[in-house]
Amino acid sequence: MGKVKRVDAQELVSRYQAGERDFSGACLRGIELSDVDLRGANLSGADLHGTNLSGADLSETDLSHADLSESTLSEADLYEANLSEATLEGATVAVSQLSESASLRNVILPDGSKARSTRRLR
Repeated sequence: MGKVKRVDAQELVSRYQAGERDFSGACLRGIELSDVDLRGANLSGADLHGTNLSGADLSETDLSHADLSESTLSEADLYEANLSEATLEGATVAVSQLSESASLRNVILPDGSKARSTRRLR
């Protein structure tokens, strides 16, 4: 397995706008992605630890197995996002945002607890 490439915000947005959607496993740790449109992107297994995603459009995005710990997701659109087995420990995110997610199977929630839901939080 090769080394994971670190991608900065400008490169990610540029590649997304050019039509690329597969950023699985990318290292996006701690970058500024507030208000960015990443709708439908594949960010499965990505390292998003400490990333600012406030106001970002993450609808229909695959965030399964992603590390979102300590990230900021305030007002991010998570409609139909796949958060299966993602880590949200210490993240800033409202339960109401997570209730719109397509899958929360085994996600680690901001308080460190593990969600067992396969669909939505109530």
